[in-house]
Amino acid sequence: MTFPKSFLAAIVKQLLRGKSLIQAIVAFWITPQSVSGKPSAATASECSKSAASFSRTIGEFVREAEDLLLGPLEGDGLLQLSNALKAQFRDKLQTSEACMLPSYNHQLPGGHETGQYLALDVGGSTLRVALVELRGRHANGCESEIVRMSSFKIDNDIKNLEGMAFFDWMAERILDTISKDGEDPTRPMPTALAWSFPIEQTSLKGGRIHGMGKGFLAAEGLMGHDLGQVIETACRAKGMNADLRVILNDGGATLLSQAYIHPETRFGLILGTGVNIAAHMPVSSIGKSKFGERPQEWWDEARDVIVNTELGMFGQDILGVTRWDRLLKQGHPRPDFQPLEQMVSGYYLGEVVRLALIEAIQTTGVFGGVVPKSLDDPYSLKSETISAVEGDTAASFASSIEMFAATHPSSHTPTPGDMAALRDLASFVSRRSAAIIAACIHAIWSLRLEALQEEAGDERVEHETNLVRTMVAYNGSVIEYYPGYLGMLQKYVDQLVDSKDRGIELVPAKESSLLGAGVALARACDTSA
Repeated sequence: MTFPKSFLAAIVKQLLRGKSLIQAIVAFWITPQSVSGKPSAATASECSKSAASFSRTIGEFVREAEDLLLGPLEGDGLLQLSNALKAQFRDKLQTSEACMLPSYNHQLPGGHETGQYLALDVGGSTLRVALVELRGRHANGCESEIVRMSSFKIDNDIKNLEGMAFFDWMAERILDTISKDGEDPTRPMPTALAWSFPIEQTSLKGGRIHGMGKGFLAAEGLMGHDLGQVIETACRAKGMNADLRVILNDGGATLLSQAYIHPETRFGLILGTGVNIAAHMPVSSIGKSKFGERPQEWWDEARDVIVNTELGMFGQDILGVTRWDRLLKQGHPRPDFQPLEQMVSGYYLGEVVRLALIEAIQTTGVFGGVVPKSLDDPYSLKSETISAVEGDTAASFASSIEMFAATHPSSHTPTPGDMAALRDLASFVSRRSAAIIAACIHAIWSLRLEALQEEAGDERVEHETNLVRTMVAYNGSVIEYYPGYLGMLQKYVDQLVDSKDRGIELVPAKESSLLGAGVALARACDTSA
């Protein structure tokens, strides 16, 4: 049997991009191709229409999309991206007021902290109040646990509460929760807060309130006020003696929740609707002006500090931008505010695929050449949808066809060939995301090692630079639930590290906001004791 050169070239390309031989062959034959061979009976009419009415085949489009989305990351492209990101990280560590923000939390947990702690988690849609129990690092899988938790939905009515009205609502929910537990609200209650909104942190337990975004009006009339004092005031008005000792963001909480269990944890990765990394960095690597005014005792103790990278803001002028990325930016109110987030986070993955899919439909005749009306709306193709399609391994694509047809009705019923093309586009976008995140992890890990090596050698530096493995705690819907994403990410990270002497390991951090807040509070109480 003689194989066309295009067949062999396509198979080799798929193998180089990490697919098995069987996967490569199946992918080639499922996707309609421009090489020799008759189309199946099920798609013959569509292919005939395509040849007559459209400028290219879907096979040609898919191969171009793969080159555009993944080509810049092939060969040494991924390492070059890591080095470029590292240069941006190093620069922003010195002067930026918007990213690479040092927190006040400079100590990682020792794993010996035990007890029960009150933790609050305020996110974009939920307030959670929990009692967290810590049992120690050697508790055989039961190191930390949420003993009790109450969850309260933050709907639009709550988001529209202005100023103190929102914090009064919070205080009422906290009081309801502790009253059910039989706690005396007048007894001093050390508390930690995981706060998923911008603040200018001024101490471990305080920070100036900034605009919250996400439809919240709670900052109205309170801009610049101390968040910790505002919450304590609201609680006192309800008869509670709240003692807020720690405020931290979700990335820092993720890092701390696993550092309590795995002492090698130095980074926390959030990858869901948005993206962020918290990093435990040497104080010496950060510009002095970024710390603001801090007490001398903090400077005397701090050798390292947890840094909020605000990762999504990076990547300007160093990421390979496709025409679909440019279309996304054209319709975005702040096109260059978060260039990296636009390529990696769950909020945007579906939108990049939508823009590519519309072009494919209009130029190749896939999906019968009919763009479902719903796909005309920006952000109408959800990441959950492309995740389900990419995870559908059945040759018939029966479940994906049913789901897509229900979500995006059209005069054309999708065929297995249509869904195979959509799955290919989704896989290119998700793999690009995983590769870019891997470059980010490698860049901040490398920068941390370089900063440590520049310090005068002591026991701490020797220990940190000789870590055989460094843990990255992770949390978020994309990295946790997108089919194959975690494995792709770990593979790209391993490729970048390329060392037998040291490595980076991704570890899950379930319920990290509450558990991390509990760990931070335990550490603060242990330090002040």
